[in-house]
Amino acid sequence: MKHTSSYITLNKDSLKNNIKFIRKNLGVNTRISSVVKANAYGHGIKEMVPLLCDLEIDHFSVFDYFEAIKVYNSLTRKADIAIMGYVSNDCIRDSIRKGFEIYCFTSERIEALNKESARLGIPAKIHLEVETGLNRSGLDDHELDKAIKIINNNRNNFYLTGICTHLAGADSIENHLRIQKQIKKYKKYILSLAEKGLDPAYRHIANSAAAFTYPKTRLNMVRMGIMQYGYWPGAETFIHYINNRSAKTDPLDRVLEWKSSIMAIKKVKTGQFVSYGLSYLAQSDMISALIPVGYSIGYSRSLSNRGRVLIRGNRCSVIGLVNMNMIIADVSNVEGAEIGDEVVLIGKQENLEIKVSAFSEISEMLNYEVITSLSETIARKVI
Repeated sequence: MKHTSSYITLNKDSLKNNIKFIRKNLGVNTRISSVVKANAYGHGIKEMVPLLCDLEIDHFSVFDYFEAIKVYNSLTRKADIAIMGYVSNDCIRDSIRKGFEIYCFTSERIEALNKESARLGIPAKIHLEVETGLNRSGLDDHELDKAIKIINNNRNNFYLTGICTHLAGADSIENHLRIQKQIKKYKKYILSLAEKGLDPAYRHIANSAAAFTYPKTRLNMVRMGIMQYGYWPGAETFIHYINNRSAKTDPLDRVLEWKSSIMAIKKVKTGQFVSYGLSYLAQSDMISALIPVGYSIGYSRSLSNRGRVLIRGNRCSVIGLVNMNMIIADVSNVEGAEIGDEVVLIGKQENLEIKVSAFSEISEMLNYEVITSLSETIARKVI
């Protein structure tokens, strides 16, 4: 059951533009792995995967087994699915059966895959994730040696799809030296694998930020996340891209818009408080509009008395505390505002726009946080 109090639109032409731009910059020798974790960054796995398949994307990356199943059930063409994070032991067998690629960042996972692969008679497709300096998930020298021994002693049980690592914040220049060390360490791991007779099909370390800030990290696959949806990983990445280009315009188009409508209109008198508590006091007679979205579906409570929405081509302030299911906007200066009027929460209306970047700056949330907070229960439609 979907909430009908608001809806999200997904623009397939915008997505097409973004994928075309990404392909042009990555080149024909670099495979795109479309990262659709966190419900496709809030856009919706069920809606986005078919659109991406139409654009000939043939590799998807997710965080866990259950996201992999959603992608698997949404495919409209043959594609590979990689699980970058959590897979419980109960789900390993089905993951192997379905051909999911599994990141291995502990020797325990390698051992579990080895046992299930032997039982099934099907090789497990794996990516060895190595620790290069993020100190999150990844095989260190000792764990990698153990993993290699298990693989070499059980060659029929494994297909080495890739070797990868995660870089520690390629979207910020402050991490430059740390990332350079990571790249150097990753190259050593590649050589170490080769010496031990292992040749992974794919070498990948770059996400969106690294691919555009450190071109040498593209290798033969890139995990493309936020940029395919139309957002730069951060201001520094965008500045780096346009720095030596004559055109300073953003080549990416936002795929997502979020809209609702006015459900009630109320007159508020001077000196009255609006919504819970005492956070907003009417300084003059005003007109307020009640909008049926709140923090339960992704409109952050930190936007209380700070958020903005678009109504009838006007930028209106959110007043009072954001409720669980409702927000209130000041429509005193909106001529003819009435129940049923469109309310833009993220997106365009006439010549105005509420950008995710502005939305996130007001709420002090990352753009990643804003869009991934959008509830799966919000109705989504492709336009």
